[in-house]
Amino acid sequence: MNITAQNTFTDPILVQAGNSFDISISGTFVATVVLQRSKDQVTWLDVEANTAPVEKTGSAGSAWYFRLGVKTGGYTSGTVVANLFD
Repeated sequence: MNITAQNTFTDPILVQAGNSFDISISGTFVATVVLQRSKDQVTWLDVEANTAPVEKTGSAGSAWYFRLGVKTGGYTSGTVVANLFD
């Protein structure tokens, strides 16, 4: 997903307990990209923030929904290419 504005997030993915997922952040941008998790897809908690491209793997200790995005005030310029893969 291409992100070119603040308050924009990927669709959430459900990661079951003990499973892993891949995080892919690329592009040329000035922004803070936040990984968030939620049990109910209403209340989102920040897990980590990245200000540069990164490829990594995450895991879930219990079932959580995860999403990537840029919160209000976190975007300056460019295009963030953000993807989560389970």
